[in-house]
Amino acid sequence: MPHRVTELHSIMPIDNVPSVMAHGLLSYEAAAALTHHSVAMPEIQDRRDKVQVPGGLKLHQYANLYFHARNPMMFKRRHQASGLCVLRVSREVFDLDNVVLADQNAASNYVRFLGPAQLWAINLDLVYARDWTSPDLIAYYRQKAAKCAEVLVPQRVPPELIVGAYVVSEAAGNLLKMTGFGLPITVDADLFFH
Repeated sequence: MPHRVTELHSIMPIDNVPSVMAHGLLSYEAAAALTHHSVAMPEIQDRRDKVQVPGGLKLHQYANLYFHARNPMMFKRRHQASGLCVLRVSREVFDLDNVVLADQNAASNYVRFLGPAQLWAINLDLVYARDWTSPDLIAYYRQKAAKCAEVLVPQRVPPELIVGAYVVSEAAGNLLKMTGFGLPITVDADLFFH
């Protein structure tokens, strides 16, 4: 596995962290049974609801992780950064059964679904690029979709695979600590577009 992928990310409202630490990072379908706040965009969730992973589950039956949280989803939510965190997930998640990789946003029209052994097929230069802007419209859309490459884990990511969190500020870090979160917390305003 490329050394470049040192961890995976989940963009999360700080208010949800106690539930996540108790139940794990849940699929959209499983999380619906619990009281929680969502950063999901309804129009994207409508698209995701229609996606069936070839040879696998419906997309909403997977817990989804990003390779890198400094992506278009975070950009859309940058004004909410003080109430968000990015949970850091161990790359041991690749060893779980039936994990699927998406080489871009899993609801994209041109997404390729891959096995963990095919990580080499994901363009990590685009995934970890500073941004996705381009004067060429086709390149822009391709880069924007690639920034949202995902790791899809059936039903849930166990809480023991969460290894820490990023926050936008010390104040957000204090909010996260107040939830009882006891793992390392790193302030990284740039990750949140601040």
